[in-house]
Amino acid sequence: MSDTLVDARGLRCPLPVIRLAAAAKDLPAGTELTVLSTDPAARHDVPAWCRMRGHEHVGTTEHRAGSRGDVDRGAVGGGEAGTAGAAGDEDWDGWAVTVRLA
Repeated sequence: MSDTLVDARGLRCPLPVIRLAAAAKDLPAGTELTVLSTDPAARHDVPAWCRMRGHEHVGTTEHRAGSRGDVDRGAVGGGEAGTAGAAGDEDWDGWAVTVRLA
């Protein structure tokens, strides 16, 4: 389960990674963050950010409008992060990319 949800839907590169970095800034090691993004680049950019920063890419899940995917976990975040309600929205196509901070 993700500890923090970063809602970057509708944002284009490099903003999803910038939002992720801002949300991760003061969080402790072991915290999981999930980035929701409609930008196809995010599915590659977030794992690359993990490699550059020494964090773990836990996984990427594709989300299709009208589906109830693994994204709706009830995670709550702070700062730039979204809320559980944002994850429950079904009308978006994109990706949920989860990372674990080192």
